[in-house]
Amino acid sequence: MTIPLRHMIRLAMAASTVLGLSCGCTPQADSAACSPAMSPYAAWENGPPTDPGFFPIAVYLQAPQNASRYKQIGINTYIDLWKGPTEEQLAELRRHGMKLICQQNEVGLKYRGDPMIIGWMQVDEPDNAQSMEKVWKNNVEAIRQAWPDEKPWQERTLEDWGQWGPPYSPQQIVARYKEMVANDPTRPVYLGLGVGVAWDEWQGRRRADHPQDYPRYIDGADIVGFDIYPFATSATAVLGQVHYVPYGVRRLGNWSQGRKILWNSLECTAMTSLDRKPTPEQVRGEVWMSLVHGSMGIIYFAHVMEKDRFSETGLLDDTAMAEAVCRTNRQIARLAPVLNSPTVPLAATVQADPPDVSRDNARFLDGQPVATMVKQHDGATYLFAVRMEGSPCKATFTIKDLPARATAEVIDEDRTLQLVDGRLTDQFDAYGVHLYRITPLQ
Repeated sequence: MTIPLRHMIRLAMAASTVLGLSCGCTPQADSAACSPAMSPYAAWENGPPTDPGFFPIAVYLQAPQNASRYKQIGINTYIDLWKGPTEEQLAELRRHGMKLICQQNEVGLKYRGDPMIIGWMQVDEPDNAQSMEKVWKNNVEAIRQAWPDEKPWQERTLEDWGQWGPPYSPQQIVARYKEMVANDPTRPVYLGLGVGVAWDEWQGRRRADHPQDYPRYIDGADIVGFDIYPFATSATAVLGQVHYVPYGVRRLGNWSQGRKILWNSLECTAMTSLDRKPTPEQVRGEVWMSLVHGSMGIIYFAHVMEKDRFSETGLLDDTAMAEAVCRTNRQIARLAPVLNSPTVPLAATVQADPPDVSRDNARFLDGQPVATMVKQHDGATYLFAVRMEGSPCKATFTIKDLPARATAEVIDEDRTLQLVDGRLTDQFDAYGVHLYRITPLQ
């Protein structure tokens, strides 16, 4: 059975060295707070900021001593802490003004009054196979009770299971969620799910082809995320198939029926092999594919485990990638008030040349050559567009309810385009992203 990647990370976790890095970006400026009713986080007194200028940009399972380096590239939130939180870890993150979602252990609960902690961490990837020794305590009766409807599992012995048992059951995750909320109802609970959200055939669950589990898992959290890494994966069926990223986001949205806040984890390193590594352009494409399809928080998986080398700071150690991620993060931070505003549904259509899409794009995403999201903020219309294929194209957009003549500023590209009758045409590179601020022609 394929071992889930985050199990490997936890086995290999080690202390990191502190090095300097700068990408020439300036920290995000504070912005005026908005009415809490405008924020999905307003339900929690001590949850993520309701300020429209805050957009969660996080890293997973990183050492607090690197918080200043991550802050330099636009990270504002830590997700989980190794064997923590501890008093020392919290003090270090507090020193750098880093937000945190962490385990609800004794130390974490002791600091319920600390605004740095903005959420609680559920079991990580509970939908994946779990260690028989560490999780199931080699107790097959516990498995039978957790999965009473799985008839074949009722007969399995300890020897039959081997090293890896089944996932946590959704009922277990929901029960734990209720306990966590009882301990502290003032913060949301974050649940990070695994590859199975987007890829039904994933064998790392020991329960492949059971997507019906996921709506029930989702009931065990307030913020729901998942991870899949199409350019760094060793799974041939997923390798290079970037569509799994937005497909997973879309699935979470459909399963939750809008009741949950959606985040997702993205790749940015070679992870397990230098032969499989995303480019900065591909990572930026994945970020905007996620946002356009409904993600409200980005989490970077920054580890490297190539052969005998382990580093949790793989992103920071790759100067080109870190600088590119920095630019993307700062752009998101500047656009946070727009991203946090309501999406205008069915506001844009697109015609692409060539119109061809891959089989998986057609299968999972209704054949989107270029995906779009439209927002309206402060008197302007924003069109966010991302190429969904690994090839260039020309795209013509038609945006509803625009004046007869308008101008589109292509954000951070130092160029403008003219619109006539709501139409805009532009060129896209492979996985390319263009962000437009459209105003009436003066």
